[in-house]
Amino acid sequence: MTALRVLLVEDEMLIAMDMEDMLVAMGYVVVGPAMRLQKAVEKARVENLDLAVLDVNLAGERSFPVAEVLRERGIPFIFATGYGTAALTEEFEGTITLQKPVDPGQLRAAIALLR
Repeated sequence: MTALRVLLVEDEMLIAMDMEDMLVAMGYVVVGPAMRLQKAVEKARVENLDLAVLDVNLAGERSFPVAEVLRERGIPFIFATGYGTAALTEEFEGTITLQKPVDPGQLRAAIALLR
């Protein structure tokens, strides 16, 4: 069985490394991390992905264009943010959103809800 590929979009290096470690420990192949919006959109468009974890705020830009590409492709995603659901626009209300710092158990549970 092939490991699922997860796009990780996170602009803070230490958080990205921590999230990548969590995802690898869960048996996923991590694509990224993509740390800037343009790179994240590009990866969302062209990579073979099973799901994604998106930081909402990427160096002052919102990751919603990435989420739109993923939604168009039918790829499920989770938001991870220090701002909670208040950071989401109406378009993304109801999307699973984890509060940073992300707990490995919460991440595992959120991914399970997507599958």
